[in-house]
Amino acid sequence: MNDNMPPPPLPDHLSADARSPHHVAAVFEHDVGIRLNDKERHDVEEYCISEGWVKVPSGKTVDRKGKPLLIKLKGRVEAFYRPRPPMPVQPVQPVDGGADTTAMAAVGKPA
Repeated sequence: MNDNMPPPPLPDHLSADARSPHHVAAVFEHDVGIRLNDKERHDVEEYCISEGWVKVPSGKTVDRKGKPLLIKLKGRVEAFYRPRPPMPVQPVQPVDGGADTTAMAAVGKPA
């Protein structure tokens, strides 16, 4: 994906389940964050901003198809794109490999 392209606008209702009609794949190419009542949640499966709810997994409980059971939590919902972390700066290696050959020769020889 081109880094110069702005992310698509976040929809009012979004689901992480690819089979849902509320799933928008282009949004998930970016890191999406959800706040419920001013606390950031990392376990949200689905949200609706206008109705004020999020769906989160209910512990380890699963349905007969192996999908987690979801519970609906109500409150003030905010969706946002998380900023990308800065790219780490790679140290520059010297042209000769950067190894001290005298130290390596001393290590490789038995005493």
